Amino acid sequence: MANGVTLESLRQSLIRQEDTIIFSLIERARFPTNSPTYNESYVSTPTFSGSLVHFVVKETEALQAKAGRYANPEEHPFFPDNLPPSVVPPYNFTEVLHPPAASININKDIWDMYFKKLLQLFAAPGDDGIYASTAASDLVCLQALSRRIHYGKLVAEVKFRESPEEYEPAIRAKDRDALMKLLTFESVEEAVKKRVAKKAMVFGQEVTLNNDDNKGKYKVDPSVVSRLYGDWIIPLTKLVQVEYLLRRLD
Repeated sequence: MANGVTLESLRQSLIRQEDTIIFSLIERARFPTNSPTYNESYVSTPTFSGSLVHFVVKETEALQAKAGRYANPEEHPFFPDNLPPSVVPPYNFTEVLHPPAASININKDIWDMYFKKLLQLFAAPGDDGIYASTAASDLVCLQALSRRIHYGKLVAEVKFRESPEEYEPAIRAKDRDALMKLLTFESVEEAVKKRVAKKAMVFGQEVTLNNDDNKGKYKVDPSVVSRLYGDWIIPLTKLVQVEYLLRRLD
């Protein structure tokens, strides 16, 4: 595969990103839900009014944009409008993605999934007042999820290059269902769900010198991590792949 990107190299990166996602959830689980963080009238300034998490994400993304984060095609901002330009020398990233398809950004779906569905499954109810750190921790989770899900673009590109004849008829027919079928391997998806649950057990166990005390106690429930992949990460990644492939011949 050109540019040194292969399905195997992408697979290794996706496996490594599982670790990042699980550790980010473990870190967020240190804090309770802390609902004031998400109160839409929490922050009010002349230039911004909204929730603390929205404020922290928007301000952090502006800073990271200046530092060049979004020059990397693997990174996608949650609030792309009016981001300041980078002030650092550009790095010459290898162009792998097809330019008309590179602009896909489904972070709104990821934001809604995280705050409306996922967070309540692993953060304990309660309020400890540590809202800024909670919002910063949410951002780390969101960025890890976004990177993993948008990696679907790279996977779709490599799969397309390896066998364009398999994908072109469905792309020309704009047949989403046919593309989804080509991208679905249920045995692989099941293996991923089992692996991330096992990792959550290993990474999230309470370590004491007498381990018998903590059998079955985990910082994040492994079944939640498995469900995160099965219900949201894998389907959203395939959505990104389909959207990318539909534009691949533009």
